[in-house]
Amino acid sequence: MVSKEVFLGVDVGSVSINVVLIDADNEVVYSSYTRTEGQPLLSLKEALSLMMKSAGDYRIGGVGTTGSGRQLAGLLLGADIVKNEITAHATATVTYHPEVRTIFEIGGQDSKIIIIRNQMVVDFAMNTICAAGTGSFLDHQAERLKIPISEFGDLALRATKSVRIAGRCTVFAESDMIAKQQYGFSKSEIVRGLCEALVRNYINNLGRGRDLEPPYVFQGGVAANKGIVAAFEQEMGHPIIIPKYYNVMGAIGAAILAREHIAATGRPTAYRGAAALKVEFAPTSFICNGCANMCEVVKVMMNKQTIAIWGDKCGKWSGSVIVA
Repeated sequence: MVSKEVFLGVDVGSVSINVVLIDADNEVVYSSYTRTEGQPLLSLKEALSLMMKSAGDYRIGGVGTTGSGRQLAGLLLGADIVKNEITAHATATVTYHPEVRTIFEIGGQDSKIIIIRNQMVVDFAMNTICAAGTGSFLDHQAERLKIPISEFGDLALRATKSVRIAGRCTVFAESDMIAKQQYGFSKSEIVRGLCEALVRNYINNLGRGRDLEPPYVFQGGVAANKGIVAAFEQEMGHPIIIPKYYNVMGAIGAAILAREHIAATGRPTAYRGAAALKVEFAPTSFICNGCANMCEVVKVMMNKQTIAIWGDKCGKWSGSVIVA
């Protein structure tokens, strides 16, 4: 019996690693979520090992990686394509929701907004600095309020009125929450206010000056929070679409791009398979003083040989090594 061909997509972020397998019809046949715990390479190997044990009888025909750790993941796996998060998320969303014009994406440590016209990316913005527009903001406040994050959204929906929370900064938000509790507002009202504050901060930071048009698609782990979804619908005055695979869209996009790449080139996949579990890397970094940019350059060694360099804006270093 011939194994079914599937395509592997891996999204390595600062908080988690998402792994998916899709078939030729872009249907997800396997997915997993693994927290990085500050060790992305080790966590990626664990996620890959779990996939090999649990995914079933499949033959991987192509591999794509994305996310902040996409280069190292690509080297480890033998990826056929390595793509940025904007391209990967947009590819998955347009595939499942071709009518989309605006994508909201909020993860644990970063967020992004992507403007789509005629199924093409025409503009985008990313937030990787301010925690007030990310899932970690909600996690921290839920912990402080002693509310399980899984109950956060439902609690927000139970509020009969809203209270405005200063959401421009996590420090200000916490101070404002304490004050509102002292004034006698309920936890549900404060939680609703926090959801509205996050959405307000997100739109003000990433949506400012951009033409945000429906249909709107909301994805990323925070899309599971009903309170945030309701706050987005209130802010935008329009229904918000939540994709079926909202939490692994980046990985799906990487897998789709890998499938398209293999079909276009006709080349066999470079996927390492089980051998990837035995690969050992030694990454180091240094500051290049060649110009005023002062780039932090990352160098990756394998078996005492430099196999990849990236991070320099001019290509002085990265242009000297072919990524394996």
